Amino acid sequence: MKPRELRDLTIDQLEAKETEFRQEEFKLRFKHATGQLDKTARLKELRRNIARVKTIIGEKQKEASA
Repeated sequence: MKPRELRDLTIDQLEAKETEFRQEEFKLRFKHATGQLDKTARLKELRRNIARVKTIIGEKQKEASA
């Protein structure tokens, strides 16, 4: 996901997205461990998306407290 798309979401929606990304990452890690994962680049992409979401959540919380 692009940061532009994530910035339009609310904090609750962002937290839901983070949970969704984490669940997908969990499933892909198991597939990777068993040798069934074809697109290993998806793991890296998910980790980056999780980091993006956490960064934007922090920014929005900082704006709300200011």
